[in-house]
Amino acid sequence: MAAYTCPYCDTPSDGGGVSCPACGAPVNVAIKQTQSGWLELPAMPDMARIQCGRSSVQIEGTQVPVADFALAPGDGVYFAHHEMLWKEPHVMQQSTLAGGWKRLLAGLPVHMLNATGPGHIAFSRDAAGETLAIPLHPGRAVDVREHLFMVATSTVQYDFLNSNVWFKTRNGDETETHFPIGWLIDRFSAPAGPGLLLIHAHGNAFQRVLAPGESILIKASALLYKDTSVSMMLHIERPRAFGMRFWLWGERYLWLRLTGPGKVAIQSAYGHMHDPGHQIIGMSPATEQVW
Repeated sequence: MAAYTCPYCDTPSDGGGVSCPACGAPVNVAIKQTQSGWLELPAMPDMARIQCGRSSVQIEGTQVPVADFALAPGDGVYFAHHEMLWKEPHVMQQSTLAGGWKRLLAGLPVHMLNATGPGHIAFSRDAAGETLAIPLHPGRAVDVREHLFMVATSTVQYDFLNSNVWFKTRNGDETETHFPIGWLIDRFSAPAGPGLLLIHAHGNAFQRVLAPGESILIKASALLYKDTSVSMMLHIERPRAFGMRFWLWGERYLWLRLTGPGKVAIQSAYGHMHDPGHQIIGMSPATEQVW
């Protein structure tokens, strides 16, 4: 009988180990939750072990973690080429993703590599931060902001779709389209059996569960992932001056509005989303403006 339920991934276990066997979160750490509902995700301890079917992955290091997979015969993972650190011979092959031209225009990998056990293969992002393990139980799906994906087990289904978060500006005769969270967003699901997804977070990671109809505003580049049940839209705020609806171009604030129900996760260290300050001449249907 399960004696422990992980507060971060909701997976039950016997609680006998030092970390959750599904997501690697330590079991003996004090839960840090703000009054507004944000839960800080603790970094996985060095040498934490995560079980994924007959295979396992060991997290090595804390500043620039390495995910060392021990693949059982027939088990596999897929990943982008730049995530691999080292491998044993005869465990890897290449496959081409559908929609390659669209992915190429969006600056995303067109090819995906596959590794099949038995054997070891390790992955690491060439940047300091945290490796987040997201266990996907059958029927669950998450949307991940582009360029955060590291590796997933072969039981996880991968797709990508338009983020539908964009706006267009004009500067003289030139127009430009801006995508605050990227043109495409990655979707990972477990339609048949359980799977494991690893992504990279910069700084600290936080998550919260939104109630139906509850919404929050975050900086677009802070988004890590969200449940597919959580809707998102671009939120543009413009300051009023002297009680009138006019502004100087550039005096506006861009946010991403997330509305529940579902779980969302953000990172504390994120890049600045540059607003050129030019006149907005178009925006996605999923956009709201506030004066």
